[in-house]
Amino acid sequence: MDFIYQDPYPILKDETQYRKISSDFVKTEKLGDREILTVDPKGLELLAQEALKDVSFMLRTAHLEKLKAILDDPEATDNDRFVAYNLLQNAVVAIDGELPSCQDTGTAIVMAKKGENVYTGADDAEWLSRGIFNTYQERNLRYSQIVPISMFEEKNSGSNLPAQIDIYAKKGASYEFLFLAKGGGSANKTYLYQQTKSLLNEKSMDAFIRAKIMDLGTSACPPYHLALVIGGTSAEANLATVKKASAGYFDHLPTSGNMAGQAFRDLEWEKRVQLICQQSAIGAQFGGKYFTHDVRVIRLPRHAASCPVGLGVSCSADRNIKGKITKDGIFVEQLEVNPKRLLPETAPHLEPAVEIDLNQPMADILKKLSQYPIKTRLKLNGTLIVARDIAHAKIKELLDAGKPMPEYFKNHPIYYAGPAKTPHGMASGSFGPTTAGRMDVYVDEFQKNGGSMVMLAKGNRTKEVKEACQKYGGFYLGSIGGPAAILAKENILSVEVVDFEELGMEAVRKITIKDFPAFIITDDKGNDFFENL
Repeated sequence: MDFIYQDPYPILKDETQYRKISSDFVKTEKLGDREILTVDPKGLELLAQEALKDVSFMLRTAHLEKLKAILDDPEATDNDRFVAYNLLQNAVVAIDGELPSCQDTGTAIVMAKKGENVYTGADDAEWLSRGIFNTYQERNLRYSQIVPISMFEEKNSGSNLPAQIDIYAKKGASYEFLFLAKGGGSANKTYLYQQTKSLLNEKSMDAFIRAKIMDLGTSACPPYHLALVIGGTSAEANLATVKKASAGYFDHLPTSGNMAGQAFRDLEWEKRVQLICQQSAIGAQFGGKYFTHDVRVIRLPRHAASCPVGLGVSCSADRNIKGKITKDGIFVEQLEVNPKRLLPETAPHLEPAVEIDLNQPMADILKKLSQYPIKTRLKLNGTLIVARDIAHAKIKELLDAGKPMPEYFKNHPIYYAGPAKTPHGMASGSFGPTTAGRMDVYVDEFQKNGGSMVMLAKGNRTKEVKEACQKYGGFYLGSIGGPAAILAKENILSVEVVDFEELGMEAVRKITIKDFPAFIITDDKGNDFFENL
């Protein structure tokens, strides 16, 4: 047999529209017969800084056009349209550069391909990290990176570093980049399933996908760009492909395989998986057709004894942006600068929401909520307590020590969230909900002690939460995942820290809200929206 080498991921074309951010920091030099592109590492700093800035406040035009398509689709449910309209409104607010599109401004991830004829004379990862550092320091973004001091002691790094930076080699004299700001919600909805040859038939594959799609739930803020990858020379190769495919990086792969093992998109299965997602009726968070915007199914070679399958998403905060450095300068992908043009002149018609006064006693709030079925759309006004992972752990430590549940946890609904930095002159930074499921382990004990009787967050929850709410008379309300900027601008009137100030964005806060949108997801009678799909 003759030797064959195949580029494993042969991207056939690049239709990306770029904008030049600088002609500085690059020059060409001759080294023998080679033309060397010399890049001042300050150019790497500038590129990373600009890319992370843009992607925190702007989104791709194609992504926003898909939201507009939901509003125009007569088959979309009212809840689909409500979510899509809110996400478009959020993009309009974020474009001003003060409130990022999502409060979870993410882990900064850089995937780069450096040409063999590119010279920087520096540690490229360090200079890319400098640019990332600058953006998170200078903009109203959130520091989400927790660093281990020992096995169990952790602290916030205070800079959102470290970043994940992976640099590969390629031919030529150009430097190509994919930047991602990956929030915890969508990152946590990345799955690896170690399968076998028995999966590789139509019936088994169909059944597998229908089952595993439900693992995604809504906690990562749909509608999703979903990636399903079958095969891979290793588990890590599979999951790396999932991440890049969900970011649109592999949209222009071939659509058939060959004996050299090239990766390819399976267009037929993309249509089938998209239909399965529509039939799930999960919709754009609260029931409907638009669980996914689109699907990418990629087939890879595999070891005879292994068949890794990866599933992952890019969420409604679709923060992916390309960059490049060539002899002509430094460039970054052009994102949408006028999302307002995609908003309809009038909002979608919806039945009036039920108004809930949160400033009345907790018993009265529970009595009011008990009058309505799951899926009821609400408009919340009054006081919320904000607490998430570390604050819940701290309160459990109090209970374990025999101390009482804090009164604020008894008297007010609990909003699972952690804000971005507050812009000058505003009441709040971007302040959308975090994933409810991470707090599930606390619910039974907290409700038993009179706290967490009304919870507000995003995503589906375990049956233990449903059982606790039925046992103690509690409720879980779903907030729209994604529109953090518009919530800060229009729905949050004031914010104050009330406990554990040293925890930074994880501190307990009291906020005052008006017309805050939510849905009844789990009620006091044992009903749960996601179990009724």
